[in-house]
Amino acid sequence: MIRRFLVITFLALTALFIDAPLLNADEDRPPNVVFILVDDLGWADVGCFGSSFYETPHIDALAQSGMKLTNAYAACQVCSPTRASILTGRYPQRLGITDYINPAGGNQPENWRRRTKMLPAPYRDHLELEEVTIAERLKAAGYATFFAGKWHLGVEGFFPEDQGFDVNMGGIERGGPYGGKKYFSPYGNERLSDGPEGEHLPDRLATETVNFMTENKDKPFLAYLSFYSVHTPLIGRPDLVEKYEEIKTRSTFPAEIWGEEGQRRVRLVQEHAVYAAMVEAMDAAVGKVTSAVEELGLADDTLIVFTSDNGGLSTSEGHPTSNLPLRAGKGWIYEGGIREPTIIRVPGITEPGSESSLTVSSVDYFPTILDFTGVDEMELDPNDNPAIATQRDVDGISILPLLQDPPAERDSPIFWHYPHYGNQGGSPSAAVLHGDWKLIHFLEDNSFELYNIAADISEQSNVLESNRAKALELRGYLATWQRDVGALFPTEREEEGSDSNEDSGE
Repeated sequence: MIRRFLVITFLALTALFIDAPLLNADEDRPPNVVFILVDDLGWADVGCFGSSFYETPHIDALAQSGMKLTNAYAACQVCSPTRASILTGRYPQRLGITDYINPAGGNQPENWRRRTKMLPAPYRDHLELEEVTIAERLKAAGYATFFAGKWHLGVEGFFPEDQGFDVNMGGIERGGPYGGKKYFSPYGNERLSDGPEGEHLPDRLATETVNFMTENKDKPFLAYLSFYSVHTPLIGRPDLVEKYEEIKTRSTFPAEIWGEEGQRRVRLVQEHAVYAAMVEAMDAAVGKVTSAVEELGLADDTLIVFTSDNGGLSTSEGHPTSNLPLRAGKGWIYEGGIREPTIIRVPGITEPGSESSLTVSSVDYFPTILDFTGVDEMELDPNDNPAIATQRDVDGISILPLLQDPPAERDSPIFWHYPHYGNQGGSPSAAVLHGDWKLIHFLEDNSFELYNIAADISEQSNVLESNRAKALELRGYLATWQRDVGALFPTEREEEGSDSNEDSGE
């Protein structure tokens, strides 16, 4: 692209005349990145992806100005591994973060107390400082970097400010807003000062993001807004809860409908008023940020990504949403646990209101951002930038070339490996998706399921017996990848432990 050539040329010329990182260059400065990550938002939880109950006008407007990615996936069915994969472009298994981080170690095999057939695999409880994040790469290129919201990638010493972010607003070890008054000020969060009594957390995080963009509008920036919403605890703004309760009473909307997924009940209709209120408040916060991009005159120079870290919560902890037509939800290897509502707006590439069925994994965002900004082609001195010196190979690919006209499909499979028991009912499992075909390996009993996702998005027809050759092909891809990333597996146990309550930390 001519635009990228000009950006890279500018970067090279700048390096000839200054020793410091990149400075303001007004019209020629590199483009900005706004990354919006929602917690536990299901694939069907927004209007433009088919929600039947929740109102999301601002997210829908973003889709109208950009591109919907209908086959975008999280690298894990729970949050911490996906979050680490987004930041590094590397599969969670390479990072050693394969389950949600529990600072108390309750999910480690030596502390496991639940009645399960196997012991879960051990895993790392923080993102190693040696791993290079997208913030570190962009900061080394002169970007101002900002993080707001949920981190959940380690205790103090491994917070956003230790991983390349200049500013950290609210990113700590917790997996949810569990301090103070939860979603309302006072927050009880050591990285986020309290606002006025009753201030709402999603709006506050959006306000801080807008303030950062305004202060840095004349230089390249990365604004990473990582909502705590719509994670438990299920608490909504009272006015919005009342709104959705009234909608339910004055309409012919169906009452609760339940199905079964394994040993769990699964919600089959979206009608939870509190959850709807949480979704709408998050949507308003997204609108505050995207409107600011326009008002600051930055729309033509800003990449915007909107996505989630895992599927919607449908089988546990209040069962607040339904992911239909997808099967199951958060914590499960089925589509409801890993397919995410994703929108991308790339100036000069994505057509307004367009849609793509390109297969995308959360490991792809790191190389895509580097590609868009031109940072991947910069020659930065490793002696001046320790992050560059320790950069390890990434697993993702830049999707920008695949979004061109005509669009292309990726050649490579994408993978999952979860050697744990989810709080939501999922069991140890692995999977590979290549084209329309998805193979699932359940690790407890060494069983397999094969689905043609294009023909059977709800994963109701296991076609393994009639497609043995395809299953063997996918099994080979999966086994090779597991060896390559050093995947760990659950182990047999002598006793099945004792009854205990689920850990609701994630």
